[in-house]
Amino acid sequence: MTGRVTSFEVAKRAGVSRSAVSRVFTPGASVSEKTARKVREAATALGYRPNVLARSLLTGKSRIIGLVVGYLDNHFYPVVLEKLSNALQAEGYHVMIFMAADLDRSVRRVTEELLDYQVDGLIMASISMTSNMVKWAEELGVPVVLFNRRDMARAATSVVSDNLAGGRLAAAHLMAAGHRRIAYVAGSAVASTQRDREEGFVKALGDAGRSLWRRVDGGFDADQTRAAVRSLLDQPERPDAVFAANDLMAFVLMDVARYESGLNIPDDLAVIGFDDVPAASWPSYDLTTVRQDAGAMVAEAVSLVLSPRKGPVQAVLPVELIKRASTL
Repeated sequence: MTGRVTSFEVAKRAGVSRSAVSRVFTPGASVSEKTARKVREAATALGYRPNVLARSLLTGKSRIIGLVVGYLDNHFYPVVLEKLSNALQAEGYHVMIFMAADLDRSVRRVTEELLDYQVDGLIMASISMTSNMVKWAEELGVPVVLFNRRDMARAATSVVSDNLAGGRLAAAHLMAAGHRRIAYVAGSAVASTQRDREEGFVKALGDAGRSLWRRVDGGFDADQTRAAVRSLLDQPERPDAVFAANDLMAFVLMDVARYESGLNIPDDLAVIGFDDVPAASWPSYDLTTVRQDAGAMVAEAVSLVLSPRKGPVQAVLPVELIKRASTL
């Protein structure tokens, strides 16, 4: 056959109605096993594929979830994207990915584009989003979930790890190992993850009668972190331990310490990261880090975006310190 095969042709070959063909290819629709088998056999024989876009016009559901991310440099987000895509596909949905900088203007533009595609929900990963924008999307009937970010005004539904607890775990581990000159490599100032991790870290030090020895800004960016770490290590007196606000910055720190400053890890410098991305377990890094449970975070985000609750929900998931060879 030539040209696009229609549902009418499938229905005629299978000896069923066009509505029966539609139900067979609509996730969750009711159809008998016998009818489904006849329709799928006819569709295979004719080379028919359902028109998902046309079906969305009839049902009002695109079965597409929009995902907005700010950057993929952080190794945590490719892991999240894979798990999120798999989880949504298991529910009969697909992901449409848009990139946006952590700026409200860029986020608004991208969000408008996503809504033009009639997405059934939005997951904002590593993105700053104002309360007005959340309200605007939800007024259009589009549920929004912030992923790995929380709204300080608690106006938006969010899924985060317990970043405060993670910071405390890092501080406790370094203090227990006897470190005195403990430094911190901070992430982006606009990120709630950064603020919470630092707050937990500094508070744990303070509760033990200690204070942060030095702080530098890495901005969750490799180049910025490299410059910040050089300034930290190029001093007569160096830190003996550093907590980096994510694994990417911890990797950069370790590379600079080893190959530019000639330091041994962990004898000269202990390092802790945050995320537990796959590379953290590689022998070249063997990084002690605070593990975020990406699978649990994704499962919670999918649940909230597909079955939105009344009012905003703040889901905070537990973290775990994974001890490896980068610390004593």
